Amino acid sequence: MNRRHLIQTGLAAFGAGTTGCAAPPAAPPSRYEMPMESAPHLRTLMQWPVSVDVYGARDLAAVQANIVAIANAISEHEPVAMMAAPGARGLDRAQFSRSVEVWDIPTDDLWCRDSGPTFVKDAAGNLAVAHIRFNGWGNKQRHRNDGQIAARVAERLSLPLIDSGVIGEQGGLEHDGAGTMMAHASCWVNANRNPGLNADQIAERLGKALGATKMIWAPGIKGADITDYHIDALARFSGPGQVLIQIDDELDPEDPWSAAAHQTLGILEQATDARGRALEITRLPEPIDIRGTGDDFVSSYVNYYVCNGAVIAPQFGDRRADAEAREIIAALYPGREVVQLNIDALGASGGGIHCATQQQPA
Repeated sequence: MNRRHLIQTGLAAFGAGTTGCAAPPAAPPSRYEMPMESAPHLRTLMQWPVSVDVYGARDLAAVQANIVAIANAISEHEPVAMMAAPGARGLDRAQFSRSVEVWDIPTDDLWCRDSGPTFVKDAAGNLAVAHIRFNGWGNKQRHRNDGQIAARVAERLSLPLIDSGVIGEQGGLEHDGAGTMMAHASCWVNANRNPGLNADQIAERLGKALGATKMIWAPGIKGADITDYHIDALARFSGPGQVLIQIDDELDPEDPWSAAAHQTLGILEQATDARGRALEITRLPEPIDIRGTGDDFVSSYVNYYVCNGAVIAPQFGDRRADAEAREIIAALYPGREVVQLNIDALGASGGGIHCATQQQPA
């Protein structure tokens, strides 16, 4: 089972739940700003997946092996904190390098980009957590532990927890560190997360939380996967006003993902950033001859993670596309080593490396 398929079965498996009440009033203007992922980190945070209900025992073991590989690759460049309950299923400290620390914070699943803390920073360098509240992608999956992770990390680190006034996931939002955000409206302007709030209200609250002044909205797709189409599987900011997008050469009108991606590209090509400049857009290839099978497999090169001195990126077995993606990413992040990993179990689960990580700025 993966995140794209879970939306078809998750309500029956876990119960429909409720969408919750409307988000609280927006916080006052913030002095905090979210640094770009490529800014220096103190550490990377990750979550240990334990849900047999979601993965089944065999697939869970494969997913856990991918998480170990990602954590160890990142730990070559910066410390990693793996959140897990004591005695968590499948957790073996000996699998990890010495630079991976285990934090006693219970988890359900691995998607730290979505349920983990969103760190922001003030002009003096003081950190806080902007609390984008997680509700299991619109109550599609149980989140008893994951819904509390951001608050528990803030408490552990003695950081202020500032309510953003919105429900959602950081994987559904990109910020260029210079005032510009982009997102698919499908995973924010949605009654399963933010009932009663419109796009302008959500953009204003996210802007205050992250220190941004402009949102570029694209429609996205509601209901086709558990995330309602997170932007970080399609397009990323690689620098202020610079967008990297993975897209096929020609729109396939029979494929809703292709149609939505090209719609997003068209909007980005017409958009300007917070400073009024046209966006610089770089394209990544779509891999074709890959190891992963099934229509739901997520083969997203843009779902990479930037850490101190490296970019941890996927490879999918298409030698030409893997090499081209590596070359493009290396050119966008000069001076950083590009480390490509086989993360097919995560791809089959509907996500990637970026989805599984969360940076704590230095």
